[in-house]
Amino acid sequence: MKTTFLATLFSIFFLLSTITHAVAQDTVRVSLPEFIERGLDRSGQTDYLYNEVDLANNRVEQARNQRFLPRIELSTQHGVIPGVVSQEDLSPGQYYLDPNLSNDWEDWAIFTRAELSAVQPIYTWGAIDNAIEAATLGAQAAEFRFEAERKEIEIQLYELYYSYQLAEEMNRILGDAESQMRQVERQLREMEEEGDPDLKQSDIFKFELFQAEFVVQRVEVEQSLQSIRRIWNYAMGGDATVVYIPEQNFIEAVPFELEPYDYYETFAMESRAELKGADAGIAATQRSIDATKAQNYPALFLGITGSYANTPNRPRQTNPFIINSTNYASAAVGLSIRQNLNFRSNRNSVERARIENRRVQNLKDALTDGIILELNERYREALVAQTRVTQLEEKLTISRNWVRQEQLDYDFGFGEVDDLIESVQNELETRVELKQNVFELNKRVATLYKAAGIPISQLGIN
Repeated sequence: MKTTFLATLFSIFFLLSTITHAVAQDTVRVSLPEFIERGLDRSGQTDYLYNEVDLANNRVEQARNQRFLPRIELSTQHGVIPGVVSQEDLSPGQYYLDPNLSNDWEDWAIFTRAELSAVQPIYTWGAIDNAIEAATLGAQAAEFRFEAERKEIEIQLYELYYSYQLAEEMNRILGDAESQMRQVERQLREMEEEGDPDLKQSDIFKFELFQAEFVVQRVEVEQSLQSIRRIWNYAMGGDATVVYIPEQNFIEAVPFELEPYDYYETFAMESRAELKGADAGIAATQRSIDATKAQNYPALFLGITGSYANTPNRPRQTNPFIINSTNYASAAVGLSIRQNLNFRSNRNSVERARIENRRVQNLKDALTDGIILELNERYREALVAQTRVTQLEEKLTISRNWVRQEQLDYDFGFGEVDDLIESVQNELETRVELKQNVFELNKRVATLYKAAGIPISQLGIN
């Protein structure tokens, strides 16, 4: 009797020691694709990262604006000024001939003047086109960087989803453990009331210590439950009236067939967003070099200016060489050549662009090395996890056959209770271990797909 009691007690303790998560209420069920999509939409980190893309697109627009009238300015002045009085018998258009012309402080009028100037590039040796292309490629590089960061968030949401399913499984095992503990407690009390000589006071102390430990385990489970519920509700929308749970209560291995390593490496070299972003960066810096080189040559511009002023009490003069600054109109169109003669500064600018180009090329080499190392590690982890799950499934089948055999032996009267308890304990241990490793397998497969640049949506997730 004592041996049976201790075996049951240890089996319960083992189950409780493996429980690390809990579950929440069932209100709204969401599939994994829905969970990831909604989580990404609500992610503040995603919005923050996309600001880099917006800034890159803004730089593209700025570069394009340099193509047509990159500089156009309009300035106006307004005020009140006195009129003029001539003592000579001159027409208003010939007041400039009067040496005694003076201000009329009793005649005030509104003064208005507007000046417009604009510059249109005609030929810049490709500087503007290369600058636009460099900005466009830079925006593409920003898009790829954002895509790479988004993959990281997808993996986090993916793991969170399956963590909930694992918690569901662990919660069911917790229920089994609680039931067995109550059964042991009743058995212990009956032995105590009957004065069973096999029961020692030390057994009672051990059980009471176990109950104290169980309270701690129970609190940890409850806190894990609340934590998961809060995280899920926050990821899904923060609606306090709705509780979201996974579409399936049971965790299962994702449909997955491991391909040879070369398959993933080839896919990664063609699909990883980091490498695509590096390629776009290399092309962008090359365009930047061309644009900087063009600054060594003279650029041809078309200049346009116009100026107009009007004051009613100050007449416009008829002589074209005499301009009344308060009442006149003029316009001009012409060509202009601009050349930066500081060639030393130009060479430094070109060299800086070349250094930036080499830096991005080195970055791509470093990314390639990192991807190869990451892919090897992820492939190894996925292979081990898949093998472990396969072996645990076989082990669980053997454990269940053992339990059935021990039950039959016990029912026919020649079985041992200890053997039956041991077989049941082994089955529960294997069930717990299998579920935990299924979770690990799903996680390892997803990280392998990410390392290879394969969308996790292709996993056929449930």
